[in-house]
Amino acid sequence: MITPTNNALAGYRVKSGAFARFLLSGGFNTAVTYALYLALLPFLSYRVSYTIAFAGGIVLAYALNRLFVFRAKGTLLTLCLFPLVYILQYGVGLAVVSLWVEWLHGMEWLAPAVAIFVTVPLTFLLCRLLFHGHRE
Repeated sequence: MITPTNNALAGYRVKSGAFARFLLSGGFNTAVTYALYLALLPFLSYRVSYTIAFAGGIVLAYALNRLFVFRAKGTLLTLCLFPLVYILQYGVGLAVVSLWVEWLHGMEWLAPAVAIFVTVPLTFLLCRLLFHGHRE
């Protein structure tokens, strides 16, 4: 029997499934872009290699998020707005790292991990909003 509580939990499972797919696609994207960076490194400077790999990562993330994570139709608007999500992610991550090190006097080597705990859920929510609007 489906009750309102069961129905709410079913919706939660769908969302948590999307989050699990988001984490998987992020791990895959990280591995691919790091491999691309390493492949380019013998031929190009580390800065150019990093830039190409980062840009490729945004393109791959768009495809993975649209097709695998959120299973949404792509539009020109979502394609254009998607890089802004990652610019915002970078800015928030940098702020968290700075806050952690400068204000909280946390260990520098741990700062990126702390930033991940903030930026991953934020990025997921922004991507979900971008691909599905207010529907979920």
